[in-house]
Amino acid sequence: MARYSKEFKQMVVARLLPPESCPLERLSKELGINLATLERWRAEALALPQAARDWSGAGRLEALVVTAAMDESAKSAWCREKGLYPRELESWRSTAIEALAKPGEARATPQQTREDKQRIRKLEREINRKDKALAETAALLVLSKKLTEVFGEGADA
Repeated sequence: MARYSKEFKQMVVARLLPPESCPLERLSKELGINLATLERWRAEALALPQAARDWSGAGRLEALVVTAAMDESAKSAWCREKGLYPRELESWRSTAIEALAKPGEARATPQQTREDKQRIRKLEREINRKDKALAETAALLVLSKKLTEVFGEGADA
């Protein structure tokens, strides 16, 4: 029997539930998971309260696109139908705007890249130095044990 991680199950269930609502048969063929297993996962997810269900990133984006042109009453009705609060939509909207508003900050500048490379080289040199010191200490320990075996316990002096 195959074991699936909790994250994987959540990802699959997110695809099974609205807004994506992927057909069970297609998902079963795509992922190679038994149809009965998918049905059980979906039933378990539907048994949870609506608020406990996670929306995938694609589902959130689709919800934002669908509700973008709606007025407040239509948006509220849509949210009730989907089991969401309008403030959740606003939170998703602001998060998406923040993510898209500052694309330059996500990339490192060439100066930062050079500094990071220098730091990595320095750390690698330090690790190599410490590895050599550790190997030398281990060799000295082995030699001292052999010396003790050869000359006896009190032959240190």
